[in-house]
Amino acid sequence: MADRILVFYGSYRSDRQGIRLARYLVRALQERGAAAELIDAKQVGLPILDRMYKEYPEGEAPGNLEQLAVKIREADGFLFVTGEYNWGMQPGLKNLTDHFLEEWYWRPAAIASYSAGRFSGVRAANAWHGTLSEMGMVVISSALAVGGIGQALDADANPVGDGGAALNRAFPRFADDLVWWIEAARNQRARMPPPY
Repeated sequence: MADRILVFYGSYRSDRQGIRLARYLVRALQERGAAAELIDAKQVGLPILDRMYKEYPEGEAPGNLEQLAVKIREADGFLFVTGEYNWGMQPGLKNLTDHFLEEWYWRPAAIASYSAGRFSGVRAANAWHGTLSEMGMVVISSALAVGGIGQALDADANPVGDGGAALNRAFPRFADDLVWWIEAARNQRARMPPPY
């Protein structure tokens, strides 16, 4: 059975560059045999958080929220693709993530960051690490960071130049780490139910 991995992306900007990295990652995971799916916060279109999914009476959550809750619950692992806004998280991705809580529990998450500059979004990745841990995910130790995003991937999400070559070199270890934790978590859940 293929690992079900949701790849979350959260920029709402009209000239999004990071979507290239998200598409690259979905394709690269699929080439390794995973059932990877892109979840684009802009396309999902959740409102600014008023009520979490769990706060709706059963059967009364908006359709897009209900559909996403099902996908999250059924996933084996998650990959968060984040840009950096003023040293922090993208609000679109944070807003999408905050709509859920228990749905995230007991699965591994990976973080891939990017920016137009040389810091590659790592400050946002650091912030995400604590947030995802607090939300019940096990965040893998491997990180993937892409600087100069507009020069590392072309419009079709193909790696180009030195940045693209570096991405291709770094991806296998990053993916191996995520898949190892997916398998470990799956085996543990089969062995004993989570404590809560």
